[in-house]
Amino acid sequence: MIESPRAFLRKKFAEYYRENAEKIPLPTSFEKREFGFILFKEGVMVRHRAFTEPRFFRDFIRSITPSDAYYSAAYYEKPDLEMEEKGWLGGDLVFDIDSDHIPTTCKKEHEYWTCESCDNAGVGKHPTVCPKCGGRKFKEAAWLCNTCLEAAKAEALKLIDFLVNDFGFHPSEVDVCFSGQRGYHIHVERENIRQLDQDARKEIVDYIIGTGLKVDLHGLMEVNERRRREVVGPDLKGPGWRGKMARGVYDLLVSSTPQQLREIKGVNRSTANIIDAHRDDILKAWNKGGPWGAVKGIGVKTWEKLAELGVKRQSVVIDTVVTTDIHRLIRMPFTLHGKTGLKVVCVSSSSLESLDPLRDAVAFDKGKLKVHVKEAHRFRLGEESYGPYKEETVELPTVAVVYLLCKRAAF
Repeated sequence: MIESPRAFLRKKFAEYYRENAEKIPLPTSFEKREFGFILFKEGVMVRHRAFTEPRFFRDFIRSITPSDAYYSAAYYEKPDLEMEEKGWLGGDLVFDIDSDHIPTTCKKEHEYWTCESCDNAGVGKHPTVCPKCGGRKFKEAAWLCNTCLEAAKAEALKLIDFLVNDFGFHPSEVDVCFSGQRGYHIHVERENIRQLDQDARKEIVDYIIGTGLKVDLHGLMEVNERRRREVVGPDLKGPGWRGKMARGVYDLLVSSTPQQLREIKGVNRSTANIIDAHRDDILKAWNKGGPWGAVKGIGVKTWEKLAELGVKRQSVVIDTVVTTDIHRLIRMPFTLHGKTGLKVVCVSSSSLESLDPLRDAVAFDKGKLKVHVKEAHRFRLGEESYGPYKEETVELPTVAVVYLLCKRAAF
């Protein structure tokens, strides 16, 4: 059994960094970056660190054994000074995709909360007020879930499409990192984007999430054609948001059940029935570039509502603050995540689809230990699944033990 979970975790993390510090890749122009670390003992962030040589960084991370390690997306004249004295020189373009922000039905099964005042706990999203003591502050946590991680990967793939096909970045300029917990970080390095200020980065964010996009300005309209009114719109292969809008509507029609079509706000039941009855005809018309007016009885207002939903499907769920923050710290590749014990794994944009984060991010693959598990949802690490457990002592591989201790679900 483990006497002190925190001491055990620090010991395992120390072993990892002793064996792997040389493998941690330092970012481009690392000597101009700020580094930050969260310490095990105090649980506080140590910031404003800078290193002039790789060996100094590696010696440092071995000596302090952090629970988490970060570097700045920004470049500075003097990265080891306080923020107002650093001298900002520019920054990479970074994005954060977190499955916590993506609505998936499985969350009510593997998310849980604890009241900070009375330790009352429950599953799903925390209430506004604790039903036991009336407290309003909660700790939230979630078990690793393959469904949520696949949803995050799908958002990352959509983002890569934006960056390559809409913004013109070469795939080799786009790197993707599994964060070690719930999602992905996307990095873009290019000299001519470093000087983008917060407003410019916000413009990029607004484009990617479709802020203020008006479907009627992207080719969807009603026209008079040969003395009759007809709806026309963008083609599936159209550039930018025109094509994305069309593909979003196509995907909506392919995947929606008849009941889901009838539940779309702004689309009356009779029109939904027409769409469902003629769905195949509409989808076939996409190949001929004329789906919007393929079936009578579906007006431009209905198509506008479907197009708005199509835009929502094609937009990317990102943490907008991360991209617009020109001083942001981002997790270092190949370091460990303090809430899971998994590695931050980075791949090229073309390799993302084949990445299995619950297998490829495993850092501890040797040995077994006994722990007492207070309560744990079923989870997968590597090729094995574990749990559920509740108030039981079990012998588990080290990777599962580290994960449970990081989640504070075992001792």
